[in-house]
Amino acid sequence: MMIERQIDELKAARGGKRPQPLITLHGLSKAFTEGSQTRMVLDDVDVTFYAGEFVALFGQSGSGKSTLLNLISGIEKPDAGSIDIRDVTLTALRERERTLFRRDHIGFIFQFFNLIPTLTVLENVTLPRELAGRRQADVAQDALRILERVGLADRRDSFPDKLSGGEQQRIAIARALVHDPMLVLADEPTGNLDEQTGERVLTLLLELTRQAGKTLIMATHNPAIAELADRVMRVGDGRVRDEGEQGSRGDGVSG
Repeated sequence: MMIERQIDELKAARGGKRPQPLITLHGLSKAFTEGSQTRMVLDDVDVTFYAGEFVALFGQSGSGKSTLLNLISGIEKPDAGSIDIRDVTLTALRERERTLFRRDHIGFIFQFFNLIPTLTVLENVTLPRELAGRRQADVAQDALRILERVGLADRRDSFPDKLSGGEQQRIAIARALVHDPMLVLADEPTGNLDEQTGERVLTLLLELTRQAGKTLIMATHNPAIAELADRVMRVGDGRVRDEGEQGSRGDGVSG
């Protein structure tokens, strides 16, 4: 399998130095109410994620993986606890401030691509930067460079419905990376693809984030990803448990 051929190379690229903390979650709790029932998805969770590492989040559907990503990105707010990303306390920001922080510093890759069907490939990739007020010429150059990296510069004028699922996810990766974020969050990025296409997309994503030294946190059901991750975390029953894949630090998770 393609993933197996990449394991040794990706492991060698990690190096042996202990990285600096990038994200610290302290006492994080989140519950959802449905009718008269309240379900505690995350319950007093403490987690540290480190700069440049790849963390895989495993857990059953509904276990809280996506909620955890949404909280880290600032899409949702916790009921209790704090989230610090580098020197910014995300939970202390207003909604607009969280949106701007996410726009400038976080790349998000979704399972179902979330491309805008009426925009071309190039326009989908440039849109977030244009909305941020960047010069159109500069944005287009950056977008074309990342499209070259994902092998789809020749499809820049195509619309999403003319692309395969794998091509659409590669465009979604390009969109998430075009602004050079320090953090990349991926929610089941290969979950809507066949096995072979998913392997190609995963390999591309890992290569791009590793080469740039970015932190990648991925929610997944794919057991092969555990072999590639620096750490594996199991989400469920309100907890986030560090399973210590590839050498546990032993102090990153509680709750």
